[in-house]
Amino acid sequence: MQVKEDGFSLFGFHDEDERQLFMQLISVSGIGASTARMMLSSMKTEEITQAIVSEDEKSLERIKGIGAKSAKRLILELKDKLLKGKPGGQISVVMHNNTDQDALNALVSLGIARQAAILALEKVNKLLPNAGLEEKIKSALKQI
Repeated sequence: MQVKEDGFSLFGFHDEDERQLFMQLISVSGIGASTARMMLSSMKTEEITQAIVSEDEKSLERIKGIGAKSAKRLILELKDKLLKGKPGGQISVVMHNNTDQDALNALVSLGIARQAAILALEKVNKLLPNAGLEEKIKSALKQI
């Protein structure tokens, strides 16, 4: 429930994780209840969490009402909170080098689910740690 000068707003959520993410989103400067609702309507809670943790600004910018500055602010303010909130490493931090990020973007653009692509790339990195971009993409496609 949100109480303002001009009225009351009541928000409902599918589950507790969605409510918790909503509360964290509205805690970010410049993100209000309507923007947070738009985010939760556009993406699943896991996808939003993964985009923030993996610093995927482009995924966040695809949401109506989120621009480059808002995406950066979301990542800056929520990344650590979201990582701490998920014990046991349930959130996979996307690889930090450009080759892995490029491979991930290529797989996602081919229509592969982001989480599946991340898991495949993690397997490829264990098997072939020094692989090039093309080799990573081909190997990841074989993993899926």
